[in-house]
Amino acid sequence: MTAITSTAYSRDLGDELRRLREKFTTLTGASFAEQLGWDPSKVSNIEMGKARASEIDLVQYLMTCGRDANYFERFRERYRFAFDPYVVLVPDNLRTLAKAEAQAKKITTYDVHTIPGLIQTPEYARGLFVEAGNTNQDEIEKAIQVRTDRQAILRRHNRPECTFYVHELALQLRVGDDRVMEEQYLRLLFHTHIVRIVPMAAGNGPIRYSPRMLFHFEKLIPVAYSETDLAKVFAHDGAAIAQSREFFKWLDAVALDEGQSRSLLATYVSGPRKDLDAPRAKLA
Repeated sequence: MTAITSTAYSRDLGDELRRLREKFTTLTGASFAEQLGWDPSKVSNIEMGKARASEIDLVQYLMTCGRDANYFERFRERYRFAFDPYVVLVPDNLRTLAKAEAQAKKITTYDVHTIPGLIQTPEYARGLFVEAGNTNQDEIEKAIQVRTDRQAILRRHNRPECTFYVHELALQLRVGDDRVMEEQYLRLLFHTHIVRIVPMAAGNGPIRYSPRMLFHFEKLIPVAYSETDLAKVFAHDGAAIAQSREFFKWLDAVALDEGQSRSLLATYVSGPRKDLDAPRAKLA
């Protein structure tokens, strides 16, 4: 077992091991360690993603949970990337992202074409899935429920401090009908943390950047995150964290402040779906 800086993915996979232990054995962490002949801290550190388990450790752990050789091979294939400074995951893996959101003390996000997932209404999310070509209603409803479940962190008494930078283009691009968009505007206006609109007047620069998030934790290193329709990328590298901090510092300078953002949102509530080329009212 090698001590190393944990990552979002190592914490996710460690938690997966813990859930396997609890599901397939009746052993506590201490009892599990005793059965394996390990120090209790070893089980704890592996399950918290704070230490890399060796292949022998994984074999012993998974076999004690009753998993077979095929299961071990599949898990090992994922686990070998767990502590990499950059982790690339398939688009439908939402568990690692949800765990990072749940652990974070501060979340800063930026989206260009859509409203951030953490503050989407169910109908807006449904419109996105339908317009993306998904026709399986069961899959759509399941995806909406997962997105809604992720939003539970915003209702906690110790909820993370969130700042959502949203480009004005996301307000203008139609998802669903006028009712869907108006409900989404109202959600942004009254039921979010800090919303900062990046106006069209800021020029083409902000539009060129992909959606991203920056997570800060109480006792863990920050994590930068970005995604496309092909992959989700978690970056723990110091240069990536520094670049993300500079990016959000730049957005802070070009975005409208909270009051201006809410004033702009109010104009969209009163007149949703105006033509993209129509001039917007200037803000003081």
